Amino acid sequence: MTKREYNFKEIEPKWQKFWNDIGLFRLDEKSKKEKFYCLVMFPYPSGTLHVGHGRNYIIGDVVTRYKIMKGYNVLSPMGWDAFGLPAENAAIKSGIHPGIHTKNNISAMKKQLHRWGVGYDWDREVTACEPDYYKWTQWIFLKLYEHGLAYKKKAYVNWCPSCATVLANEQVIDGLCERCDSKVKQKELEQWFFKITDYAQRLLDDMALLTKWPEKVKLMQANWIGRSEGARIDFLIPPHPPLIKGGIGGIKISCFTTRPDTLYGVTFMILAPEHPIIEELVAGAETYKDIMAFVEKAKSESFLERSAEWAEKEGVFTGRHAINPINGEKVPIWVANYALMEYGTGAVMAVPAHDQRDFEFAKKYNLSIRVVIQPEGQSLDPQTMKEAYIGDGIQVNSGDFNGLPNRQAMSKIIEYLGKKDIGKAAVSYKLRDWLISRQRYWGAPIPIVYCNKCGTVPMPEKDLPVLLPEKVEFKPHGQYSIVSTDRGPVYVPEKVEFKPYGQSPLAYVEEFTNTKCPKCGGSAQRETDTMDTFVDSGWYYLRYLSPHDDSKAFDTEKVNKWLPVDQYIGGVEHAILHLLYSRFITKVLFDMGLVNFNEPFKNLFTQGMIIKNGAKMSKSKGNVVSPDVLIDKYGADTLRLYTLFIGPPERDAEWSDRGVIGAYRFLNRLWQKVMEFKSQESGVRSQISGLNTFDSRLLTQDSKTLYRQTHLTIKKVTEDIEDSWHFNTAIASIMELFNSVEKFNPLPTETDSFKVLRFSLETIIVLLTPLVPHISEELWEMMGHEPSIFSLPWPTYDEEATKAEEIETVIQINGKVRSRLVVPVDIPEDDLRRRALEDERVKEFLDGKKISKVILVQKKLVNIVTA
Repeated sequence: MTKREYNFKEIEPKWQKFWNDIGLFRLDEKSKKEKFYCLVMFPYPSGTLHVGHGRNYIIGDVVTRYKIMKGYNVLSPMGWDAFGLPAENAAIKSGIHPGIHTKNNISAMKKQLHRWGVGYDWDREVTACEPDYYKWTQWIFLKLYEHGLAYKKKAYVNWCPSCATVLANEQVIDGLCERCDSKVKQKELEQWFFKITDYAQRLLDDMALLTKWPEKVKLMQANWIGRSEGARIDFLIPPHPPLIKGGIGGIKISCFTTRPDTLYGVTFMILAPEHPIIEELVAGAETYKDIMAFVEKAKSESFLERSAEWAEKEGVFTGRHAINPINGEKVPIWVANYALMEYGTGAVMAVPAHDQRDFEFAKKYNLSIRVVIQPEGQSLDPQTMKEAYIGDGIQVNSGDFNGLPNRQAMSKIIEYLGKKDIGKAAVSYKLRDWLISRQRYWGAPIPIVYCNKCGTVPMPEKDLPVLLPEKVEFKPHGQYSIVSTDRGPVYVPEKVEFKPYGQSPLAYVEEFTNTKCPKCGGSAQRETDTMDTFVDSGWYYLRYLSPHDDSKAFDTEKVNKWLPVDQYIGGVEHAILHLLYSRFITKVLFDMGLVNFNEPFKNLFTQGMIIKNGAKMSKSKGNVVSPDVLIDKYGADTLRLYTLFIGPPERDAEWSDRGVIGAYRFLNRLWQKVMEFKSQESGVRSQISGLNTFDSRLLTQDSKTLYRQTHLTIKKVTEDIEDSWHFNTAIASIMELFNSVEKFNPLPTETDSFKVLRFSLETIIVLLTPLVPHISEELWEMMGHEPSIFSLPWPTYDEEATKAEEIETVIQINGKVRSRLVVPVDIPEDDLRRRALEDERVKEFLDGKKISKVILVQKKLVNIVTA
């Protein structure tokens, strides 16, 4: 056989074309095989992918290929989360329309995925920025609006001054914009929301169904939803002397607390700066301007600045008081920066003796502190306390509840409040409604119009999609000149700060904003905000089943057959955003009778990041590794093998260029060994074919050992893929088997040994197939088989063949290892004892010593104890 070099540049395009031609990844909807829906989170088309991005796509491809070989009918689609800020920001800076920018990026990324050998059913491709997709995103909005789950209100929102748009709470990380790291401000705007809070408890309860989700993801969602049990208590603001004409009074402010046992310890009340009652409360007061100045200052700060433990506690007295309903005491009402409308009611009953933030505030402003829970065996003194006591204890200074353990007092106090109609048991959530409005162009238009006669009017479904106008200006701030190009106008900066204006460019497109009311036919204005891109990704997994259906968003019969998704793969950074929103959308559709499943994703896998030089790969850090360069130099299979071998896929892993070279060398060694075997095999007279056409009982000892190791490797690799996805240990066991194959040199006359060698070598190729598919296909063909190797079933192991005929037994003298014996696995104890005592090295150590006893641990060791 003529020797060939491992030419991956020829091999990989060959097999990529072959898979495309035979439709390896094309779903057969008529197949009777068991279904398996494998889904990788669809990416934002950012331009180019680095090796860190590639990890989840390669993992998804391995699972898909493995399941094909296991006999499943596999659905593995791909699409593009194609709306969003980056494309629009790029348009502002360069003058390139977001649509062109996005399509160019999709083309580049699709080419990269193809080069990696990552296979998808591309006939099902969806792109969120195309009208045939966002038409149905708008339809979902209308469905939520129809059921009272989409609404518009004025609210304080997270405002990113750099992106010039609103952010949902989930998009603010440590007080910064998750996309650009700018400091987030608070701003009052009218915005559209989805009422996810209606589903807060179900989102928590149904986590019990997510048995195959990582616990850390479920914990993150549970913490974000933030269920708290406690009481809602009404504090009355008594009639006030006439600061304003007629005075005000009889106003109730509700507080939510998880600690009703501390109600007797309330010494002041605080309001969040955003609380709607503040201006009315202080109207006409001499300190009105000072109070409102503080309110505006506090509202301009981020929630992180206000709520963090280390944040400075600041406040201002309103001049008003509230009545503690349980003891009738008047307590001063303050506005404080650390109180948030985001939690509870925006009003807090302050108990400084038993809440650390209240304690710090009280100390700063010299407010009263009263202890109402004493720890057993101690006596807390408010004058000497260094910090709040937040533990359990016995009620003191608590009226009729004195002497009770505080946990027991909680329920009794709640019962008392209910009888007096001044409070009741309540549950509160940290979760707030999903803010979907974005003041940007590149997003799905919200299908709402505003009519002077009819008010807020949803677009009829028949008039969808509400199309984004293509002609829109992205004006930078400052002085600039406009140069005409074949792409349209490009802004050439002179003294320019490139940033968005803070409202959608759609507001300046009269052909878009000016429309007719679908109810009365009169003049109307379109909504110019666009939807958050997480609305697009909240339902895309349904669209893959009928991506070209113009009549409906998804085919209910098909999605009910194929969903929930059997395996979902993506980054843990989406634990709160995308995954929570997708669960919400699915539950809404379930309640509408449009799907028959309550959760969208049965199994979830979150891959770890690939890092370099101790940091996550990013262009700004200069530590990005280009897969294109590696593929040009070493091939896609090398990139895939190293990516899978780098470590357990759920953990972060450090990239090593030397490791890439090691993977390349292994593939070359495998290639050369197959070439060598084919050459040797041609010299053997007897016909050698098939994987196991020999009597294993008649093999040489070396052949038996290799045969057994091969079956053990099949078992190990199968378990590693099925049970834990530890591809790294699967690869390590394949490499160990290959090392044994390299050392195995049967004589030309030992035809059965050559058959074992072929069996072991072909097993290695088949086990590697989902991991490094190009070289596996080529080597399989070189071994004399017809393609495709993916028509093979996944190999099975023979349990009997994995059992050892002989084992190594350790011989100890007084607990120290002195020798080793290779003995039959079922050797009788008397024979084992005799052979141990007859061992020459053992005899040397026992010379002249008296044996006290011999301890046998079958299949492990013999310990000889001397007197």
